[in-house]
Amino acid sequence: MIVHSKLGVTVWSLTLGAALTAGCARSSRAAIDTPPPVLPPPVTMPAAVVSAPTTQGILQGIVDSVLTTPMWRNARWGLLIVDAERGDTILSNDADKLFMPASNEKLLTGAIALQTLGPDYRWRTPVLLHGLQRGKTWHGDLLVSGSGDPSVSDALSGGSAMNAFTPVREALAARGITRITGRVRAVGDAFAGPTTGFGWAYDDFDAAYSAAVDELLFNEGVLVLKARAATRVGRAVTVTSAPTRSYPRLLVQATTRDSVPSAGGAVRPPRLEAVYDSIGDRVVVTGTLALGDSASITLSYRHPSDAYTAALTQSLGDSGIRVTERALARADTLGRAADTVVVLQSAPLSDVLRRMQKPSQNQIAELLFRTSGLLASGDGSADSARAVGGRTLAGWGVSTSDAAYRDGSGLSRHDYVTPRAIVKVLDAMRRSPSFATYRDALPIAGVDGTIGNRMKGTPAAGNARAKTGTVDKARSLSGYVTTADGRLIMFSMLSNNFTVPAREVERVQDLLVTTLAGRALGGLAPRAPR
Repeated sequence: MIVHSKLGVTVWSLTLGAALTAGCARSSRAAIDTPPPVLPPPVTMPAAVVSAPTTQGILQGIVDSVLTTPMWRNARWGLLIVDAERGDTILSNDADKLFMPASNEKLLTGAIALQTLGPDYRWRTPVLLHGLQRGKTWHGDLLVSGSGDPSVSDALSGGSAMNAFTPVREALAARGITRITGRVRAVGDAFAGPTTGFGWAYDDFDAAYSAAVDELLFNEGVLVLKARAATRVGRAVTVTSAPTRSYPRLLVQATTRDSVPSAGGAVRPPRLEAVYDSIGDRVVVTGTLALGDSASITLSYRHPSDAYTAALTQSLGDSGIRVTERALARADTLGRAADTVVVLQSAPLSDVLRRMQKPSQNQIAELLFRTSGLLASGDGSADSARAVGGRTLAGWGVSTSDAAYRDGSGLSRHDYVTPRAIVKVLDAMRRSPSFATYRDALPIAGVDGTIGNRMKGTPAAGNARAKTGTVDKARSLSGYVTTADGRLIMFSMLSNNFTVPAREVERVQDLLVTTLAGRALGGLAPRAPR
């Protein structure tokens, strides 16, 4: 310190001198009588700050702790979780490896269909008359030219697939036609080639989920047989079919047995079995049914176009328009052009997409697969559909090394895709004008579809929208979820080659999704379940 006034210097000097004198005096006394040492006051250190675990850290901890347990030693897990807006990877595990996706393939199929067809697309099915009318009789055939309408079903036709034929009945009635001497026939070949998917298992062809598809499909390819035991032992079981009553033909060899086991020991329980014959035109029902019992068996239609024309024939008959199916002389129709009676129109793709995704309906997926190929290239074969799908995926950054796109449903065991490819498709749709249609078609956790009974009572319920996938040794779950702080997350979780119960795979998937839904990405406290 520098003091410029004379008075200030004097004061500073006196003070300093007095301090030095006092110090010398204390030193002399200390040498004679030293006081006890005085301990310094305790110093309070600030408490250690322990940061809360981040959502990313929790997810990584789950993966590290759960997937390294012995139960998963033979399984493969592909995981990718991405912040949609920022593009940041939250979690990744073998995200660039190929996995069998099962019905996660429908995420690709739905996206390609929306890109190619648009959400308002409707299938059109012309119905024509070929021949001539005399009075109330049409001498000729009723022709149907299909292009893959998936909505002629109980689910999309007001509870009864037969309702889809109402415009045909009304149009014929308006012409005064009460009898058709020819047949109801399918014409055209919009979907050339096999009616089943590439690599589908032959053993599954009679199952409803593996029904064949063609340009004409009735009731999603599903037939139900209802059996009832006779009133006396040994008599034949009564079997009826629905929704088509006379197609396919039935050969019933099943019999009624006593409901009480005979004395002398246990007997095998009654059992019915229904299988197609070698050409797929007749169903043979064998086995036994106990007195007073009934049973229901679900099958596929082996020949989809035949099932469609049989259903239309039945619908006309029920409304009073009889189809006699008499072969006509060539001269009766020679040189005559077909006359369009009506053009059936489907529900829009936006409605069809929900029906495909929520219950994971395979046949609709295959029709979307073929229709995308048909509209984009003029060829509805499976080869064309694969080519169109591959080009669309490439536009979204998914190469042939990232996805083997072999069918529309994921039923083929030749389908392979990486978690990163699925997330790229999810992101492409997020940026699309059709995003709301795409996202709303997906099952909602704890609410509906294939995850209606999963994640109930958690923050993911009513929040996560995701597609499942299930074939032997493969379980998938991919879609969208919103975090507690409102961030949209895209995820893909694919598991293959496990030998534990499938429910164990679902537990891991659900844990990851509910963790995302219940936390903020910044590591805030979990949100309370609702």
